[in-house]
Amino acid sequence: MNIIREIRPEVYSVGAIDWNRRLFDELIPLPDGTSYNSYLIKGSEKTALIDTVDPPMKNVLLNHLEQLGIEHIDYVIANHAEQDHSGSIPYILEKYPHASLVTTPKCKGILMDLLSIPEGKFITVSDGEILSLGDKTLEFIHAPWVHWPETMLTYLKEERILFPCDLFGSHIATTDSYVTDEGQVYEAAKRYYAEIMMPFRSNIQKHLEKLKNYQIDIIAPSHGPIYDKPEFILNAYREWVSGMPTNTVVLPYISMHGSTGKMVEHFVEALAARGVTVKQFNLSVTDIGKLAMALVDAATIVIGAPTVHIGPHPNVAYAALLANALRPKARFVSIIGSYGWGGKAVEQLQAMIPNLKVEVLGTVIIKGYPQETDFAALDNLAGTIAEKHKEHGFV
Repeated sequence: MNIIREIRPEVYSVGAIDWNRRLFDELIPLPDGTSYNSYLIKGSEKTALIDTVDPPMKNVLLNHLEQLGIEHIDYVIANHAEQDHSGSIPYILEKYPHASLVTTPKCKGILMDLLSIPEGKFITVSDGEILSLGDKTLEFIHAPWVHWPETMLTYLKEERILFPCDLFGSHIATTDSYVTDEGQVYEAAKRYYAEIMMPFRSNIQKHLEKLKNYQIDIIAPSHGPIYDKPEFILNAYREWVSGMPTNTVVLPYISMHGSTGKMVEHFVEALAARGVTVKQFNLSVTDIGKLAMALVDAATIVIGAPTVHIGPHPNVAYAALLANALRPKARFVSIIGSYGWGGKAVEQLQAMIPNLKVEVLGTVIIKGYPQETDFAALDNLAGTIAEKHKEHGFV
């Protein structure tokens, strides 16, 4: 079921709900499906379509435009070149051949490469440029590296609506136009931020400062429900991108024969006894989205790694590479684990996380099954972490 919604006079949500999608970019789990939001704005003189939908759902968008009796579109606004938003642009331009494609200069080049759109179809806009639709006015806000280099946001001045494409999005399939369950949306939006936006948090901080100059009544992203209380998501983003982590350890691990598992069990109890929150992830069954969410706030990452041949278990290596790619604001890292006869798991894991600007707090690597001296070493490491968190004021 896909529904047209008029969110303000002559401003329509015309995108598609994807109830069944469970994987994004062949990487990111989608436990609640997603949506590809597209918005039609009818001015007194011109009509604009903001973003399109993923190509498999192009007929939903085209049917919505037909139901609204849209015979002419003047402008297609491409906030972002990624295909889940841009992929249906060629079909829209085919149906509405007089439409011009409005985007940033950098996005123009990417769209020409991805979709083979002829150069003559484009109008490129600068940061802050205005486009009149008659009684409605669009302002374009360049926001590079959210999360691609070409992104912009579109602001409808008269209705105070911000159309930010991926920024502030959430992967949720729902018939609700607006946020109704803030708890559900907060978790989905945090997952979305962690998986997609977190590596670019310093850029997002700057864009959030820029948005303070705008009066925003509605934020209409291109995934998930619309925010009619925009401070809800704006405040969440301010918290997530801030430089201060919390008194939390994220502990991704795997255990092949019980040794690393026993170390993790003891270590988690030692940290908890010292007042440190621990989020433990068994990598044989972990949802990587949940792990990414936990990394948003954590002050310390501790990797639990058994040795396979001479290196870390592949699942552990994957978690390290994921953390390196996401660039969380963690301040400290450590490695615990075990081996049977030898190896270089520590050296290899450390080489996998060059993007993490962290202090290494030491390692506890044991041979065989943990003994009392090994548990004592884990206690010492837990104490060091607790003291470091306290020293830096992490709460």
